[in-house]
Amino acid sequence: MVKNLLFLLLPCYFFSQEDLDIKIEKEKNNSDIILYVTNNEYAPVSIEFTFEGKNVNSTLADKSVMVIPAKSDKIKLTHISPIQKKQAYNFNYKTYYVLGDVNNAKSDDYEYWLPYEKNTSQSIYQAYNGSFSHQNAYSLDFSHKIGTKVLASRAGKVVFVKIDSDKSCLTKSCSEFNNKIVVLHNDGTLAEYVHLKKNGSLVAKGDDVERGQVIGYSGNTGWSKGPHLHFSVYNNKINADRIYYKTKFRVKDQKNPIILEDKKIYSRDY
Repeated sequence: MVKNLLFLLLPCYFFSQEDLDIKIEKEKNNSDIILYVTNNEYAPVSIEFTFEGKNVNSTLADKSVMVIPAKSDKIKLTHISPIQKKQAYNFNYKTYYVLGDVNNAKSDDYEYWLPYEKNTSQSIYQAYNGSFSHQNAYSLDFSHKIGTKVLASRAGKVVFVKIDSDKSCLTKSCSEFNNKIVVLHNDGTLAEYVHLKKNGSLVAKGDDVERGQVIGYSGNTGWSKGPHLHFSVYNNKINADRIYYKTKFRVKDQKNPIILEDKKIYSRDY
């Protein structure tokens, strides 16, 4: 007689940018295992499922990616069952996940608002593909002083807030200390407002924000060489990389929204 064997290794979780409130559960039904996922985040989460095993079938193929809707409970991930029930079998799996829909593609040419108050001006501290920390990234650094009000450049839902850090340094290792707010837009893109001062957020996860709303205060936290506000619009990729998008802003004395350039000063009159 051959004894049935089923080995399930603990799942390995990978966080691309933020620690996510995701729960993987398993239910056993005789020889079968069903995996479920609950997404407690206010944004969709993309999960890559990888597995290996002997004498088993999985309804979800190896290296498949599923997008789990925001605030969804107990979504079926896969059903695992032995092929020959009287023979030995084993199975292990891993799940990797990132915030947002990795299949999303930017769909509109949106007019962003400058992230500071009316009748004020800021210079671009570092523009797209900057040499310090923007290599291969369409990111912008505005010359906000510590305590400068940060305004939402576009409406959306707050899906991540970190404001507990007061540390900074000149190396990438300090990225974990970045205080930031992440907003999900209606086209599925994400915007991040980074280097906020400690306790410098006026919003919380789950809040809806309007374009032009004050959401926090700038600072000098994390990977930074001086006070400023870092802004970028992006989608995560399942491999922890990102797709960045160029953004056009409404600025004073310009009829149409423009791409902001390095070291130039831009005024807001709206």
